[in-house]
Amino acid sequence: MRIQLTFVLLFVAAVLQAQDIKISTKDNDLKLAALPYYSYGKGLGITSADSLFQLNIRFRMQNRIGFIKNEGEDDAYDGQIRRLRLRFDGYVGNPHFLYVLQLSFAPGDVGEIHDGENINIIRDAAVIYRPNRNWSFTFGQTKLPGNRQRVNSSGALQLTDRSINNAKFNIDRDFGLQAYYLNEKKDQFSYNLKAAVTTGEGRNWTKSPDNGVALTGKIELFPLGSFTKDGSNFEGDLAREKTPKLLFSGAYHQNNNARRTQGQLGDDLYQQKTLRSFFADAMFKYNGWAAMATYMSRASHNPVAVDPLDPTVTNYAYVGHGMDYQLSYTFPTNYEIIGRFSTQKANKDIKAFTPDTNEYTLGVTKYLWEHAFKLQTEFTYDRLSFNDGSTKNNWYVRFQIEIGI
Repeated sequence: MRIQLTFVLLFVAAVLQAQDIKISTKDNDLKLAALPYYSYGKGLGITSADSLFQLNIRFRMQNRIGFIKNEGEDDAYDGQIRRLRLRFDGYVGNPHFLYVLQLSFAPGDVGEIHDGENINIIRDAAVIYRPNRNWSFTFGQTKLPGNRQRVNSSGALQLTDRSINNAKFNIDRDFGLQAYYLNEKKDQFSYNLKAAVTTGEGRNWTKSPDNGVALTGKIELFPLGSFTKDGSNFEGDLAREKTPKLLFSGAYHQNNNARRTQGQLGDDLYQQKTLRSFFADAMFKYNGWAAMATYMSRASHNPVAVDPLDPTVTNYAYVGHGMDYQLSYTFPTNYEIIGRFSTQKANKDIKAFTPDTNEYTLGVTKYLWEHAFKLQTEFTYDRLSFNDGSTKNNWYVRFQIEIGI
């Protein structure tokens, strides 16, 4: 009840503050960054003659091929359309009332289809009320304000995919209500405040309702002012910041009575668990150099779940912690070199089921049209350490083309 009242009070305060404040359609990208999505261009836009309706259409795709060598397994090649997305956004009536739709069609996005489950085509479907340049209120399904790399669009990455820690610990998308207060200023201390109350079941969940709810809160600090071209929402210093820029952020997420092994993601748990996640990020950019460091963790009391029909069968919520370190330099020719190191440690309660991992990645990217059109090559080496003292070494080489509008 207190949480609902807090959201109502925030909403009322924003409405009162909106009096006599005009919102231009030119400001829409800032509010749509409520689900950040990097775009160098503006897509294909249509505005009605009476300016009461606006539709913007964007697409992007990632085509990749790779060679994989996992210890103890046959060598393999992998070629796929990793991502294929359509995005529609705009406003209805006036620029205060906005909408965002994003659909995915690649097999890796949709996932394997099982009997009785939904096809995961819908990624984002949200209505946004933006009373002024600072406040925005979002209702629907979209990304939660979690770790920096996940909040960034997958089209805004320096390497071909996110880190192993993001794959295990991120809180992804969910359905519910979000409230943002954005207060970024160019050359002075700035901050953003973000909060969400959501179902906790992830995207497109309709199996069954429950009494669980997920709560998320995040703060972002910009000690030296905001980044050029909204640069906190894409990796690498493509803008070649003329003065140093810093971002520090922290987020806490509690998913009560979660039904899945990773909260909003993963397989169904045999027993519901309450999961608590914490994220801390730092980002630095200056004159072509970019550095990021991230801490992610998830905790739960007794994460192992037992099948009520067969006590010999178990599964578990993935709990533990990890760190990512990423450094890059973008040359004036728009070639970029990137290095990333990730370390991931499982909690002692699940060490018997899953290994600890260290991952090392080197990459080279050529930006033809910023992040909207780029060529990416990377080499990644994984060292897995199991609970019995054994180890396993895996590596892959990958080439990817990203293109979109």
